[in-house]
Amino acid sequence: MTVLTDAALAILLGGSFGAGVWTLLALVPRWGAVPLGRRIAPYIRDVTDPEGTTLHDGAIDPGSALAGGARAAWLRLRVAVTRVLGGGDSVARRLQRAGLEPDVAAFRGRQLAWALGAAAAGGALTVALAVTGRFTGAAALLPVVTGAAGALGCDALLTARARGRSARIAEELPTVLEFLALCLAAGEGILDSVRRVSAVGGGELTLELRRVVVEVATGASLGEALSALARRVDVPAVGRAIDHLVAAIDRGAPLAQTLEAQAADAREEAKRTLIEQAGRREIGMLIPLVFGLLPLSVIFAVFPGIVMLRIGL
Repeated sequence: MTVLTDAALAILLGGSFGAGVWTLLALVPRWGAVPLGRRIAPYIRDVTDPEGTTLHDGAIDPGSALAGGARAAWLRLRVAVTRVLGGGDSVARRLQRAGLEPDVAAFRGRQLAWALGAAAAGGALTVALAVTGRFTGAAALLPVVTGAAGALGCDALLTARARGRSARIAEELPTVLEFLALCLAAGEGILDSVRRVSAVGGGELTLELRRVVVEVATGASLGEALSALARRVDVPAVGRAIDHLVAAIDRGAPLAQTLEAQAADAREEAKRTLIEQAGRREIGMLIPLVFGLLPLSVIFAVFPGIVMLRIGL
């Protein structure tokens, strides 16, 4: 056994032993349960603070202190990663488009967790290669490569989620606008129409309309709530439709005709987008044809002649 094999076995066995000890300590009742003093503190005013949550005798639960310290260290590390990587505005915008809370620090923490998990997987694979005697110099960079891949994968997943949600909202827009126009033509007001559509629908845009109804119910104006919706979803078609709708509300223009026109424009844009996607897919289908089937056909046509020339027939 070489030195690398011994080191790999030491890391593997030591990590397994540490994980087992930590699991056993986490299961100890004194650490896992809420301390008795904290449970009875709200009922004993003379030994607690006015809020009834903190003991005055300085009693500290070891498990709670350890968990609080680990959480504080993780929060500081998350803030440091956010400061180093930057790009907070872009990440916040993509989080809003994906329908998530625009908490950049939380996303950076999740990205850091992905990176650490991938690096741990790469380290385990490196140890396995060392144990089996297949370790090389390039294998030492495996944890770094997998960690970077994990961080980039988390970012790519957020981008894909944001694009997918934007595409679904753009697909739902014509139907929602037509339903709103139908409700307005039936004699309902604009707010009642938005409330009805948000109640019966089940898509991404309908969820945003429910948020608009809640904001209006809590004191915001309908125009402000709709403008906030356009900023959150960040879809050009939705932004144009809401701009026209807000302008029609402010100027007293007929809303039903405005929504019908916007629905027609949205359907035309969806048709153009579908045609563009079909054109790109058609070009993509030529790649396996040109680089796969065509060379294979040439080989099948030329190879028999070459063989016949070598034989001398």
